[in-house]
Amino acid sequence: MTAEKICVGAIGGAYGVRGELRIKSFCSVPEDIESYSPLATEDGSRMFHLALVRPIKNGFVARIVEVSTKEEADALKGTQLFATRDQLPSLPDDEYYHTDLIGLEVLDTGGTLLGQIKTVLDHGAGDLLEVQRPTSSETVLLPFTLAAVPTVDLAAGRIIADPPDGLF
Repeated sequence: MTAEKICVGAIGGAYGVRGELRIKSFCSVPEDIESYSPLATEDGSRMFHLALVRPIKNGFVARIVEVSTKEEADALKGTQLFATRDQLPSLPDDEYYHTDLIGLEVLDTGGTLLGQIKTVLDHGAGDLLEVQRPTSSETVLLPFTLAAVPTVDLAAGRIIADPPDGLF
């Protein structure tokens, strides 16, 4: 069995002409992306040894040992960077990796199935869970707060939600 991969960043293209790259970090402490090196593509076909050079707007300038020209850097634009679960720190009990939440069933406090988590969105003011309704293409945005989601049970593969009135 291969180790579970978690997307920790993406390559935004070349920065300058000497093979440096723009890196977007999806880590809660953005600089931590460097400590998870080597990073891999999702299929694991390429590995990247990443070193941050300096911060820039919306990310970092970085060097990757395997990239030495602007053309090589441009060719990687849009590449997502993955770390394995064992490279990442364990989280406190009330924090979750987004990848762990996607696919969980959402039940209300009475046990009725409300749907399944499709994505986790972060718009700065707090996370929202995009919940796909059962037997429908409709999705509902559920605030990921203790009041609206009192229970997350990763082992059982579900969350218990107490959504605001009228949301579902």
